[in-house]
Amino acid sequence: MFAAASLTDAFTELGDAFTAANPGIDVTFSFAASSELVTQIGEGAPADVFASADLSNMTKLTDAGGSASEPVVFTTNLAEIIVGPDNPKGITGVADLADDDLVVISCAPEVPCGRYAQQILDNAGVTVAFRSLEENVRAVVSKVTLGEADAGIVYVTDVIAAGDAAEGVAIPADINVVAEYPIAITTEAPNPEAAQAFVDFVLSDDGQAILESYGFVSP
Repeated sequence: MFAAASLTDAFTELGDAFTAANPGIDVTFSFAASSELVTQIGEGAPADVFASADLSNMTKLTDAGGSASEPVVFTTNLAEIIVGPDNPKGITGVADLADDDLVVISCAPEVPCGRYAQQILDNAGVTVAFRSLEENVRAVVSKVTLGEADAGIVYVTDVIAAGDAAEGVAIPADINVVAEYPIAITTEAPNPEAAQAFVDFVLSDDGQAILESYGFVSP
């Protein structure tokens, strides 16, 4: 199962629940940026299922003939500013990220979280000089929680997952973006029946409940 990095915790629990209900099926995950995963699939990496953090990378898969099923949006997410515990720099919103005295980082522009971040900044009319561009959203979270950066734009679910190691600063709805997560079985799926069973589980009430427990929102 190839899945976006932001799905790591939720899909790990989903996988455990799925295998408990289907003891004859083993689930192995590969988590990374959606852009990286779709490239790997295109280069022949074996994957039964692809779960993307955006529609764009799923479209790349389907346009290349890499999808055996019609992609289905199975959950959504919102972006949020991640800062250190107790918000030491006093960041109150997106406009504050333009302060050159702050170390602000983002995902690389080809990564969904990086593209969403840029859309938010464009919506807000704010220009930010990012100090670094990370390979996936987990790398942004890691640098902020380790104190190597003051802030970054990640998903609400990532801030929740960071627990006491970080805080979130909400982004107003009028400039925020809704991240839609599609899932599909790949054309070269080694185990298409098991893949379909997993997709069905993700879409089930039990699967959706697990996703919601991590802060994701049913579409």
